[in-house]
Amino acid sequence: MTVSFDGRVAREGWALQADGLDIDEGVTAVIGANGAGKTTLGRAVAGLDRLQAGRLVIAGSVADDPAAGVFVPAHRRRVGMVFQDHRLFGHLRVIDNAAFGLRRAGANRTDARRQAAALLERVGVDSSAWSRRPAALSGGQRQRVAVARALAPQPDVLIVDEPLASVDSAGRTRLRSLLAESPARHVILITHDPVDVATLAHTVVVLDDGTVVSRGSTAAVAAAPGCEWAGRFLGANVVAGQARGTEVATEGGLVLTVAEEAAGPVYVTFGAQAVTLHRDRPAGSARNAWQAEVQRVDIDGERARIHLTGPLEVRADVTRRSADELRLHPGLGVWASLKATELSVVT
Repeated sequence: MTVSFDGRVAREGWALQADGLDIDEGVTAVIGANGAGKTTLGRAVAGLDRLQAGRLVIAGSVADDPAAGVFVPAHRRRVGMVFQDHRLFGHLRVIDNAAFGLRRAGANRTDARRQAAALLERVGVDSSAWSRRPAALSGGQRQRVAVARALAPQPDVLIVDEPLASVDSAGRTRLRSLLAESPARHVILITHDPVDVATLAHTVVVLDDGTVVSRGSTAAVAAAPGCEWAGRFLGANVVAGQARGTEVATEGGLVLTVAEEAAGPVYVTFGAQAVTLHRDRPAGSARNAWQAEVQRVDIDGERARIHLTGPLEVRADVTRRSADELRLHPGLGVWASLKATELSVVT
């Protein structure tokens, strides 16, 4: 089943116009620059914004069709939403915030609290906080409660807007696992984090100024991003590894030197433009250097994106002139290098 969005949501001087956007089962990352329409798309699917034209179908049922006079309100849709600013009910205790959707669905207080407690434990909210009100919690704790509240009624569609922005490293690992295993058929992940896209998403949708400019697998959208912002964003390389001090041992056996200390499982991120290519081993003291093989060369105007295999599967952006001078082509063996200062460590 799919979420089929073919409509328009208008605001003063701006509109989201998504024509024939089908969101399949699994995790779909919705990306785009600020103001591209990501949150508006999520709010329309949730029933918080109404279409001015078009049609929204969720799991085979029409949820919004202004021409037919159909609008299913938010509380009657099997859609859960985690807001970027949490939107918890300030007058309710944590346990009752998490149980809210279950109570709305008809569960008695005891059963609702029991199920909510199990979810709060899963998202990492200690039982000592359950009787508190949201104002007494940290931002990361409030975000965890918001995730538990959205998941509790077992929605068909789960919409999460920047879900990990305020969560600590242990919480991010836990919530990523929870989102990856979500019982919701569709998870719409609105994010600016390339780690979220690389580790969670099966499909990527790119919005630019209210229009869908690209949709497909991460690899397909990276090859044809549809706009300059998405091209830069999807050029970010994400490498998993184990950190010990300023060294990260990657899954491919390469040890990267980074500028910041860390410990345990991490992701190292760096832009495609940070990777330098050489025909011979680079001279000097470059500590992050390895042999790779060119898998593909994509030319876009005066830029070339080089896809590399080897101990790291990464992308490198070079000028077209550099690609010509290095005579880059599929199957060619090259050296790649990175400066430690270009690498970011994300837990």
